[in-house]
Amino acid sequence: MKIVVFGLTITSSWGNGHATTYRSLLKALARRGHSIQFIEKDVEWYRSNRDLPEPKFCTVSLYEEWERDSAELLGLCFDADAIVVGSYFPDAIAATTALLKTVRCPVLFYDIDTPITLQQLRNHGGTAYLTAALIPSYAAYLSFTGGPALRELEEVFGAQRAIAFYCSVDPELYRPVAARAEFACDLSYLGTYAADRQPKLMRLLDAAAELAPQQTFMVAGPQYPEDAIQWQSNVRRMVHVPPRDHPAFYCSSRFTLNITRDDMVAAGYSPSVRLFEASACGATILSDNWPGLAEFLTPGKEILLPKNATEVAHLLKEMGDEERERMGQRARARILAAHSAEHRALQFEEIVSSLG
Repeated sequence: MKIVVFGLTITSSWGNGHATTYRSLLKALARRGHSIQFIEKDVEWYRSNRDLPEPKFCTVSLYEEWERDSAELLGLCFDADAIVVGSYFPDAIAATTALLKTVRCPVLFYDIDTPITLQQLRNHGGTAYLTAALIPSYAAYLSFTGGPALRELEEVFGAQRAIAFYCSVDPELYRPVAARAEFACDLSYLGTYAADRQPKLMRLLDAAAELAPQQTFMVAGPQYPEDAIQWQSNVRRMVHVPPRDHPAFYCSSRFTLNITRDDMVAAGYSPSVRLFEASACGATILSDNWPGLAEFLTPGKEILLPKNATEVAHLLKEMGDEERERMGQRARARILAAHSAEHRALQFEEIVSSLG
């Protein structure tokens, strides 16, 4: 099967969660014998930070302007068996409109940002990458979010088929590895700055650092307004951790923190790729709570849900290493049993097959 994907980026993981998501899925599909073409707009901030410029599992076509390059890009699709248009692809609306006129194979929408998309659809009738009018035209709407969002996509916005298509993890890359001194700490957090996440990060990590001055903390990720944030003295900052170092990052801290965007909390059933990746590394995860979380990891058994900094500080001081490590092992087993890249590749095959 030839699959063509129009996506935000696969070549650069800088400041986004799309690249590792696409890499996990497409690598597994290629391993199963499929031919994959990935189309990405060549923008400066990814061009300057490419950590996988030439993936071995797919062919990447970079373009500069849709109006100038669209004929060539559409030519790559004529013999495709399935085409995927991803959220935040810069020219998604123009590409979809053209594809629906020129190809015979199924065109699917892959929403890696469903809660944000839905909020924009409700408030404005669309986003920069999707209009409400286009939704019924897709053969299937693959959603990072499950639960009630799927019903809304079908009943309110007319999706032919809205399917929970969660992120996945590549167990060849994300697995327990040896700890490294540069990442060693008691509690870590890995994530790009987001204004709606920052109050939770300050409440659960920075405030816990104040309550536990003998413990060490680390916040890693780009785009933080450093001049505007006053971290506790025992909180270290790291601007960027490339994906190849994520397993060592997770395995070098006693606990790692997962924080969920407000839109994802409101929608529920929206696990982040970081949650799956940390679990696959056997990390012991502290997280905020949201509807549907227990469908992925069982609170108290596979993940911990402290309500405030006091509870975080207590866990850091009192939870024994043996109990902590067992929890990480249970989380790893749970995620790899249902959310590996191989699971998602098989699901994709089944979806395309069902479309005919």
